[in-house]
Formats: sequence, structure tokens, C-alpha cells
Amino acid sequence: MRRQLSPAALPSRRSSLRNRASVTARQTRATVARLAVRGGVRASGERTLPEEAPVALSFGGTTQAVMMATPDDLLDFGYGFALTEAIAGSGADIEAIEIVEAGEGYDVQMQLADSRQAALAARRRRMAGPVGCGLCGIESIDEALRQLPERSALEAQFTAGDIRAALGSLGAGQKLRAETGAVHAAGFYRPGEGMVMVREDVGRHNALDKLIGGLARAGQNTAGGAIVITSRVSVDMVQKTVIAGSPVLIAVSTPTALSVRTAEAAGLTLIAIARGEDFEIFTRPDRITSGRTTHGVESDVA
Repeated sequence: MRRQLSPAALPSRRSSLRNRASVTARQTRATVARLAVRGGVRASGERTLPEEAPVALSFGGTTQAVMMATPDDLLDFGYGFALTEAIAGSGADIEAIEIVEAGEGYDVQMQLADSRQAALAARRRRMAGPVGCGLCGIESIDEALRQLPERSALEAQFTAGDIRAALGSLGAGQKLRAETGAVHAAGFYRPGEGMVMVREDVGRHNALDKLIGGLARAGQNTAGGAIVITSRVSVDMVQKTVIAGSPVLIAVSTPTALSVRTAEAAGLTLIAIARGEDFEIFTRPDRITSGRTTHGVESDVA
């Protein structure tokens, strides 16, 4: 089963893919029987769990990566993957995209502009990755630690209230998590406007790629907002955020030391361990305008 989009159709924020028989709401979740043991008492019942399926990302007829992913928002996934892996420089480099049902999974088939297709052919290899995979189609250490665009000049300003609002609205936008309790999310928050877009997936990298692809397809300007994620911050999450053009990354969990160094070098404001009223700013704190400093500690943003 297929759906092909011309470039003119690409700016749509929500494609009709969700309504196709090949990717339906039922296939993003499933109810299974289970036997629960609580307080020493066994009880039969059911639980709703998220689905995952192999999703191939193909360019010019050749598979670049196979990811285990939530089978939803696959057009966004294709766009986001192409952009964050530097396969496409912009959405205009993707001339066509088609979702093909392939056995138990899906193939996101993309056609690139000739110059981009030729560049990809020089580095291409086939790879199958687990949910946690974040560096696909990478063949060298230099590629894994690639040079990033400089974001120091971006002058977005956020208050501690914005950080709290971003976290709260991300939680409210996690519809699949509310049913299953088992997926990651990535959202884009803009001060004065609120949460613009949320994407969910069983994989944290996939959720971020879907968000970035959705923002690109919607023509959203990311320079004035923050990307918010439910996971820890590894270096690839920083790389994807910088490539997306956002000056701020907010995460619920802890960053790695390399991700902090990478964010600092790129001029990205990295906020992590953000829970409730509290959060920690690791790089570029000048973009956060509230919080009084006492003995070198931000009392409102500990």
C-alpha cells in the first residue's frame, strides 16, 4: 500500500498517512493479556502497550538504515532522519517521499536531488539498528563527532516559567504515553505561543527525528524556541537539536559530559535534569532570564 507526495504537498503538518489502512491508530498500540502480582495477590487482566515495527529509511532505492520505531508520523520521520543525518541539507533536497508497507514493517522511500544522491552514494552503507541507535550510516569517528553549525548568535530568551510550561505541555501532549506509559517524546516550545508540536516514539532518537521532520515540513522557524525531550542527553541529541536550528535543548534526564562540551562549542543552551520547579543549566545560561544568583548557585534553577 502506497502514498506518494509531491513537493507541493510536503508543508502539511499532519499527513493523511495516519488515516491509511497501512498505518492506523490501532497499530501504534495493542492490548495484551497479563497476570499482575501485587502485594502477593495475582490478578488477570489486560494492559495497553506501544507497538514497534521495523522501519527502513531508503534513498534512491537503497536502504540507509532500519530502525525499530512506532509506526506513526513516518513522513516526519523520513524528513527528520534525512536532515539530522546530513543526507539532505533542507526539505527541498527531498524531491519525493513514499511510505511502502513491507511485510511486518514499513519502508520510507525518498528520492533526493541529484547532487545529494551522488554525495550519499559515496558514503552509503546498509545498517540495521535497535531502538537505541542514534548514529546510523556513520562509518568513521570523525563523522560521529562532526562539525556543527554555530548557534551562539541566536538571541532567544526564556524564563524559568517557560521551562516549567514547556515540561508541563510536553507531558500533556503525550497521548500514546498516557495509554501505554512506555514511549519517549520530543516537543517544540515557543515562548508566548506554547507547545507547537509533539512527536512520540519507542525510540528517543526517533521521536526527535520525527519532531524535526514535522517542523521542517510545517515551515516552522525554530530559532526562537526550545526542543524538549523526555530522555537523557547523549551527544547525538545535541547534534540533532543544533542542526534543527533551535538555540535551547531541555531534557528531563542527565546529559553526558561529551554532550555538554558539544553544546558549549555550538552555542546551544543545554538544560537538563528538569523536573517540576527545578532544572540545571549546563551551557549558555544567558538565555535564561530569571533566577537570582547566590554564591554562584542559581537559587530558582537548581
